[in-house]
Amino acid sequence: MTDLNETTLTDAVLARFADTPDPRLKQIVTAFARHLHAFVREVEPTFDEWSRGIDFLTRTGQMCSDKRQEFILLSDVLGVSMLVDAINNRQPAGATETTVLGPFFVEGAPEVANGGDISGGASGEKLHVSGQVSSVGGTPLPGAVVEVWHSDAEGFYDVQRPGQTEPSSRARLRADADGRFDFWSTQPTSYPIPHDGPVGELLSATGRHPYRPAHVHFMISAPGHETLVTHVFVAGDDYLDTDPVFGVKRSLVRDYAQHPAGEGTDGRAMPEPWRSLHYDFALKPSAA
Repeated sequence: MTDLNETTLTDAVLARFADTPDPRLKQIVTAFARHLHAFVREVEPTFDEWSRGIDFLTRTGQMCSDKRQEFILLSDVLGVSMLVDAINNRQPAGATETTVLGPFFVEGAPEVANGGDISGGASGEKLHVSGQVSSVGGTPLPGAVVEVWHSDAEGFYDVQRPGQTEPSSRARLRADADGRFDFWSTQPTSYPIPHDGPVGELLSATGRHPYRPAHVHFMISAPGHETLVTHVFVAGDDYLDTDPVFGVKRSLVRDYAQHPAGEGTDGRAMPEPWRSLHYDFALKPSAA
């Protein structure tokens, strides 16, 4: 144990964790050490490179606050968040696919009746969203809770705007007796993830952009079913193929149909052109 070298060191480290009482913790720390040592052997970093790596992680932690989690952002741009999501959300055939929650979900969004306007005064092209919530197999789920949130026409979420205290472009709805819901809002647009910190430096240094394709977030829950967290992306968006957090799935891309000025889907007068999105969601039954 006193004559360790690059051939024997990994086994010595793993031996130190051999008596870890918690089996799951033992599995995690030994796998982490084993893969980290394999990484170092593969790239053979210089002392300067290793120090720069430690500095990057230090600054990533220092960037975190109660309003920003730079480590989650790092997990996102490395594709780890989506990998964890995929492993924990293996869906049966017919179930709506999942994607990452993202950093802009807020508990306690205002409850809005079906057909209501959730925009909160945000500017932009009017958008009507409708859908149905069912179980896999097609059975409607009356009373399903539908949480929605999205960016505005300038690419901002309400929580990003300094001084804004009232929610906009977010709400909590309940599906009707047939599992249907609908609401009015404004057309979302693509937007950059926060890129003024270490993660932004990483994207720039590797020739990647920070822009997420436009989408509406949904979190849908119903008794006896697993909660669904997903997005519905805007077809034709320039960033669908290069989403920095790897969240796009083909089944989640839809046309946000364009309509001329005139009458809306619910009979209301629409003095300007508007858009509509219809998407039906199928929830996975709980294992129990």
